Amino acid sequence: MKEKIRTRNDLPKIVQDLKAKGKRIVFTNGCFDILHVGHLRYLEKAKSLGDFLVVGLNSDRSVRTIKGPDRPILPEEERAEVLSGLWCVDYITLFDESTPLELITSIKPNVLVKGGDWTKETTVGKDVVEGSGGEVVILPFVEGSSTTNIIETILMRFQK
Repeated sequence: MKEKIRTRNDLPKIVQDLKAKGKRIVFTNGCFDILHVGHLRYLEKAKSLGDFLVVGLNSDRSVRTIKGPDRPILPEEERAEVLSGLWCVDYITLFDESTPLELITSIKPNVLVKGGDWTKETTVGKDVVEGSGGEVVILPFVEGSSTTNIIETILMRFQK
C-alpha cells in the first residue's frame, strides 16, 4: 500500500493525468492521529464524492504547530502507512505548512472536502477550487469520535 504515498512533486502530474481521463478528484486533509471511526466514515464519505481521494497529511511539525507540543501521538510515516491501508484512500502526501493551500493550488481538485468544524467561507483553498470550476463540501462530524477524546479516555483509565 505504500505506493499510495506520493511526494508533493509527483502528485500534480498524477492528478493531471487522472483528470485528462475524466476522473473526478476529491481532496481532503488532516492530521489523522490515532485513526478512529470518525476518520473512517469521513474518508469514506469523501471518497463517495468522486473517483479518486487524495489526502494531504499534516507532517509532524505541522501537527505540533496546530495541536501543540505533545502531538502527534503517531509519527507521520506511521499515520501515512495506516491511511494507505484504507480502501477509500487513493493517494497520500505530506505537507509541512500549517495549511494545505500550496498543495491544493498545485493539484486543483474537483472537490475539496472539510469537516464540520469548517464552513465553506472559512475553508482554506475554497477560492482556488471554486475558481477552477470545483466545489467545496462540508461533511458533518461523527459525534463523540475524536483523537482528543481517545487520549483523554486513555489518561483517565490508566492514570494511577
